[in-house]
Amino acid sequence: MRWNGWGDPERAKPLPRAVQALLPLLLGRVRKPAAPVELANVRLTPSALSGEDLDAFRGAVGDENVSAAPEARIYHSGGRSTLDLLRRRAIEQEAPDAVVRPGSHEEVRACLDLATARKIAVIPFGGGTSVVGALDPERGAQLAVVSLDLRRLSGLIHLDPVSGEAVLAAGTTGPEAESLLAEHGFELGHYPQSFRYATIGGFAAARSSGQNSAGYGRFDTMVTGIRVATPTGDLELGRSPGSAAGPDLIRVFLGSEGIFGVITEVKVRVHPTPQHRVFEAWTFPNFAAGAEGLRQVAQHASGPTVIRLSDEAETAVSLAQVGKIGKALAKGASVVTVYEGEGIPLRRARTSELLRAAGGTSSGEGDAAEWMKGRFDGPYLRDSLLDAGVFCETLETATTWAKLSELRSAVEASLKDGFSAIGSKSYVMCHVSHIYPTGASLYFTVLASIREDPLEAWLKIKAHTNDSILAAGGTISHHHAVGRDHAPWLREEVGETGIRILEAIKRELDPHGILNPGAVIAADSASSSAQDS
Repeated sequence: MRWNGWGDPERAKPLPRAVQALLPLLLGRVRKPAAPVELANVRLTPSALSGEDLDAFRGAVGDENVSAAPEARIYHSGGRSTLDLLRRRAIEQEAPDAVVRPGSHEEVRACLDLATARKIAVIPFGGGTSVVGALDPERGAQLAVVSLDLRRLSGLIHLDPVSGEAVLAAGTTGPEAESLLAEHGFELGHYPQSFRYATIGGFAAARSSGQNSAGYGRFDTMVTGIRVATPTGDLELGRSPGSAAGPDLIRVFLGSEGIFGVITEVKVRVHPTPQHRVFEAWTFPNFAAGAEGLRQVAQHASGPTVIRLSDEAETAVSLAQVGKIGKALAKGASVVTVYEGEGIPLRRARTSELLRAAGGTSSGEGDAAEWMKGRFDGPYLRDSLLDAGVFCETLETATTWAKLSELRSAVEASLKDGFSAIGSKSYVMCHVSHIYPTGASLYFTVLASIREDPLEAWLKIKAHTNDSILAAGGTISHHHAVGRDHAPWLREEVGETGIRILEAIKRELDPHGILNPGAVIAADSASSSAQDS
């Protein structure tokens, strides 16, 4: 990916003219920012690793797989949140002291042993797509920090076509996994927006949820086994599809974001590649009616592979992007449905009946097919907005159907009030893209014109919004994970006993605290538990 933006530079596009025309109406006058710093002008602090440290890692993974060069360090300096990208517009930047690229489970184990012995923090790095600060180069109490780039751990290790299971190396990207499985007539079917760059190990470590979740489930429901290297030993879990042999230890590592160990292999449930696909879009008079339709589908129909509701604000911007200004100015929410596999007519008929009863009107397949074409390209628009001086960031949560409306209102109010307090106009959009019988996710995108330091302003606004999410009964994260950004709020979500459990696992598996310091468990908790040990 670009070092200071999302994805392939060739795919980056300027803002559509319709969006440029819409922005002043939504946000007022927007101040164009200073030009971003050039890569060659970025200044990093010198690497804290000694020549002896670097030689030790080279001995473990090969000379060519260790680099302390500025460019390699910069490319591994964090994830792809708006805050990450704003920091990369500065001349002075933080970065890991080196990048180490192991090529096997055994090499990962050797790197962890070296890091423990030499007091070096290790940040596991897959596709670099985290948006919650999980890849920040924090060294904690260690003397230095390295980025452990896992992309050499790539490939299909084993496929069991009879059982419908595959073992994939953790550094395999989404496209690589699907291509390898397709050669045998199978598909994983996990398509988050980060699909083109994120890795199988990253999906597991962050408890990812893809756009096809209505049909195939979240990634953690696809995982049937896992192999992990920890500083105190290895684990290989997932003997059978069901077991009562104690608590399920696989779940300890799903969502752990590299703080307990490094995932090197993941065994997943796969299915035959779908041969049929049908699209249908719907319009609703408002978000509430659309949400009721989705609730009915979640509770009474097992139909679509994809179902997604955009509120009135997001629907307007989406239509403006493709030049449909007339429709964009009309009020209304929109739903996208996609059906894959067998039995589509019956599944579609049942879903359509429920959506129609909730007030929906079918608008044909066009908008749904159009969404499918561009479903991985949203972050490119975010980068173009930043270049135009528009602050653009996302956040997400989830709750029960009974609390969904209240939570949406609380988050919208918190965001709008926060920007208003600093004299900035904002525009908040929301969609639902993951549904369950008992509830759904809410995904917010906020645009704003910020005249002061956007980093400082957003940290305050997001902190207040996080408080509002928990107060309204939402989770601090549905699928973006915890990272460092949400760590201070995890204690309230899981409670004191929950934090003590996580700290105890951390002490047992990583007693010296080398793995991803400050992620998931807030730094004050992690440091106190390390001192106790």
